[in-house]
Amino acid sequence: MKSVENPASAVAHALTDKTATRYRGRFAPSPTGVLHAGSLLAAMASYLDARAADGEWRVRMEDLDRPRCISGAADEILRQLESWGMHWDGEVIYQSQRDAHYDLAMQQLQHTGLVYPCSCTRREIASVAHAGVDGPVYPGTCRHGLKSGGQARAWRINTEEIAPVCYTDRIQGLQCQSLPNDVGDFVLKRADGLFAYQLAVVVDDALQGITHIVRGADLLDSTPRQRYLQTLLNYPSPEYAHIPVLVNSAGEKLSKQTQAPAVVAEKNPVPVLWRALGLLGQQPDKTLLDASRDEFWVWAVANWKLSAVSVGRGIQTDDRQYG
Repeated sequence: MKSVENPASAVAHALTDKTATRYRGRFAPSPTGVLHAGSLLAAMASYLDARAADGEWRVRMEDLDRPRCISGAADEILRQLESWGMHWDGEVIYQSQRDAHYDLAMQQLQHTGLVYPCSCTRREIASVAHAGVDGPVYPGTCRHGLKSGGQARAWRINTEEIAPVCYTDRIQGLQCQSLPNDVGDFVLKRADGLFAYQLAVVVDDALQGITHIVRGADLLDSTPRQRYLQTLLNYPSPEYAHIPVLVNSAGEKLSKQTQAPAVVAEKNPVPVLWRALGLLGQQPDKTLLDASRDEFWVWAVANWKLSAVSVGRGIQTDDRQYG
């Protein structure tokens, strides 16, 4: 059986690796369908920020939630990125193949005494919890032991006594969140036996040596949870930048759930890329529409300004223009 490197050792190796770049970004889509306009925007922003810094850009498939993943979607996403001219560095990794790493990190967290089993169902939690930034705030029902007759379903991390988690986002500015009041004790391992996103993404960012994360503002409220876990695991915290997400006329984030159409690059992807670059506040000249794909990227990298990206959580657009 192939041995699994201890996560802490792997992170230490990444920090002392003399060949490691000072900037390593990543794009981490979930293969629950092909990429749409919103995911193109996130991919472009992370790619340009990395290339403008002369850094590396990695791709990771966040196929952790196996039941929601669609067969063939991961391969199609990679084909889309290639057709747009966004070429990644290193191998593509898949979260579905990394449970052993998450399990080792879970064991490390259990040694802190902050991880505990929970028997509560979603319905039970919703009936007594107040609303937080990401649904009902877990009230700590099982924090000091399972209720009588209860059986462990999920595993949670105790946030009861921690101070507000604050950090400065490169786009959105100072962010502070009270995990006890806004989130509660969140899940590390789900009732179905799958590791939760918050744990997996922290482990993978550390093991890949990710230094900068550029992603959608829909994940802004997840960042304090991830920084809390990074502290407990003795991982470095990357720098974060959250771009506004595209929303439709109803104010809903463009996503697979809202039937956002796939972005079609066809033979000439430049018009699609040009529109996306404009939504990122970069003001590309119209003459760029006549450029080749490679010429487009040369201009976009040379003129990239993260400071030009608008502050806020959403940008309204008609995503049909991308179909």
